[in-house]
Amino acid sequence: MTKILIIYTGGTIGMVNDTDTGTLIPFNFKQIQQNVPELARLNYDLEVHSFDPIMDSSNMHPDIWAEMAQLIFTRYNEFDGFVILHGSDTMAFTASALSFMLQNLSKPVILTGSQLPIGEIRTDAKENLITALEIAATKENGKAKVPEVCIYFDSQLFRGNRSIKYNSEKFEAFRSPNYPILAEAGVHLTFFNNYILPQPEKELQVLLDFNSNIGVLKMYPGISQQAVMAITHSAVDAIVLETFGSGNTTTAEWFINCLQEAVNNGKIIVDISQCQRGSVELGKYETSKKLQEMGVVSGYDMTFEATITKLMYLMAQGHGNDEVIKLMEQSLRGELTIS
Repeated sequence: MTKILIIYTGGTIGMVNDTDTGTLIPFNFKQIQQNVPELARLNYDLEVHSFDPIMDSSNMHPDIWAEMAQLIFTRYNEFDGFVILHGSDTMAFTASALSFMLQNLSKPVILTGSQLPIGEIRTDAKENLITALEIAATKENGKAKVPEVCIYFDSQLFRGNRSIKYNSEKFEAFRSPNYPILAEAGVHLTFFNNYILPQPEKELQVLLDFNSNIGVLKMYPGISQQAVMAITHSAVDAIVLETFGSGNTTTAEWFINCLQEAVNNGKIIVDISQCQRGSVELGKYETSKKLQEMGVVSGYDMTFEATITKLMYLMAQGHGNDEVIKLMEQSLRGELTIS
């Protein structure tokens, strides 16, 4: 019998109304099982691991990512797949982080949740949960169909480190701006094999450490020198620079000098676009040529979530800056596309 481990961290999927305050609060996972009698009709051996305490995903932290990854690693040989129930707000960060931590992953790790609590009449929770379980259980020639960390939401399966949450009001909460979906759930489950990572040849390894000492500098017209220096002169180890278009910034001398000083002081600067679609092309325009010359790293078409978690992951592995920079510009888990 197919065995799936459900890891329940919290989120809207497991919320109920507190009659005293009128707010949504988490409840015990046993109540979710009671609300989804269809689970009994799946021919799977399901085991549940609930976090204690259950948490809102806004409180997600690298220590919790490590706890999830360690749990999957420890119980890896016992199960055919893993489904993580998680709040949608930071789900893309968790999926990206897990993709880097779980090296040589050969089984599905599917994150899902919902926009409405599972007890609501019009909830999206049941379909998301049931289909995520089906995807985690799907095999071909005895091997997992999707050996990746993914997000399943509203009939679509996304690569985890390519995903973003783009809508807080529709059931279609997630998108993958720069990479096709991996599967679609209609009358049948349709997998798009060309876009799914191949089965790894080596055994699973887990790397649990993160360095979260990262600053974020988002460009906007009229940004002040004081605002820029608050980031470039801070005691961070790296800076994610959110630029215009294909990687462009102001060419004001004071701005270039601030970045150059940060690079000279050993800070890694990664350039990603504020645009959801498209890729950074350093040097394409004069407005990014100086960034390229000073050693700013191209984030290509990575999402903000993937860029942050990849930096955290690489900087904690004992690499020098040159190696981190080299690896940031390589695809490790299918997180970026190099033209």
